[in-house]
Amino acid sequence: MTASDTEPATAEPPAVQGSGRLALPGATLAVLGALSAFAPLSTDMYLPGLPAMARSLHASASSAQLTLSSCLIGLAIGQLFAGPLSDALGRRRPVLLGLGAFIGASVLCELSPNFGVLLAMRFIQGLAGAAGIAIARAIVRDRTQGIAAARAYALLMVVTGLGPIVAPVAGGLLLRITDWRGIFAALAILGAVMLLTASVFVPETLAPAARHSGGLRTTRSALGVLVRDRYYLANIFAGALSAAALLAWIAASPFVLEHIHHLSPQLFSVAFAANGVGLLVARQIGARFIGRSGPAGVLRVGQLTQLAAAIWTLAFTLLDPSALAPLLVGVFVIVASVGVIMPMATALAMNEHRERAGSASGLLGFTQFTLSSLAAPLVGIAGAGSALPMALTMVAFTLVAALATLTVRASGRSAGSAPAHR
Repeated sequence: MTASDTEPATAEPPAVQGSGRLALPGATLAVLGALSAFAPLSTDMYLPGLPAMARSLHASASSAQLTLSSCLIGLAIGQLFAGPLSDALGRRRPVLLGLGAFIGASVLCELSPNFGVLLAMRFIQGLAGAAGIAIARAIVRDRTQGIAAARAYALLMVVTGLGPIVAPVAGGLLLRITDWRGIFAALAILGAVMLLTASVFVPETLAPAARHSGGLRTTRSALGVLVRDRYYLANIFAGALSAAALLAWIAASPFVLEHIHHLSPQLFSVAFAANGVGLLVARQIGARFIGRSGPAGVLRVGQLTQLAAAIWTLAFTLLDPSALAPLLVGVFVIVASVGVIMPMATALAMNEHRERAGSASGLLGFTQFTLSSLAAPLVGIAGAGSALPMALTMVAFTLVAALATLTVRASGRSAGSAPAHR
């Protein structure tokens, strides 16, 4: 085993002292990115089979989308517990336990005899997958801060961004040889591979001396500090609302593309995966300008770009609902903007909370996935025959996200500008 539980944590990561070089090995960052990708893997891989799953279990389009919401709620609640738990127990053990539980939940999803059981198992699957997502951010914060942290989170987005590219294509290909249940079997296998690689490459970055032992009282105290920090809250809402706009598309896309625009599951997978390329391109653009504009400046540009694209999408949905190309262009920009917004918002939110990084990451993830879970039922209000609820939802989320960004700007603070401890 290359990563020991007793590995010491330095007082401040090398990246803080130097020119922004990352303080985590490339292999570790790749695995952390893969852990962060559990959300798109859990949601995107089975999207091509969502209509078939609804027919198989005799569920409506809106009910089928609840399986997405159920997983997202699990991802939200799980992060709220896993993050603070990692502040007390260290980073490695909760990650490995979460991966083991994810494997079991994926198998039970595959074997679900009815819609109710699947809904419950999807919640547990999300609950288990949440550990890797929350703790990956905390590990980065243990070793980096400021601009170096923003670059590290952007690198995580490269790996995470591969999820929306690979997952739906893989799901579409799997549907050629199996049904929607086989997709959950594939998720169980992926979970097993991640358990093996995480056990080798994920280090313990929180020294025993830095862990808290105050139980629930300490956790409540840490969360209390976070919810009183208006700068932290503004940044997590800026990122979470932008991600919720993305989830509105994820939830609606199978029905919009397959039912309204009559794409096959395989063509749907290709169209959906193209958006993942946008995430990677946007990450490269954002990383290039971090040193010049700082994370806060890059965040503002990303938010305004996403809002403009959402308004574009709504306009064409109203003017010509049958036009596919303008819809795909607008959605491409909305999704790509997340590749800029999320790393910057995460770095800005986490910057001042190194001593409670797990709790800060958990609350960030809880907020993100709770808001995202609202998107699925909203976009299905009008059934499978209209894209208008999706477009309206995306405009509403991006507009409020832009207002949150203005709150960040009005505070006059940026990453590294305030003391790390209160």
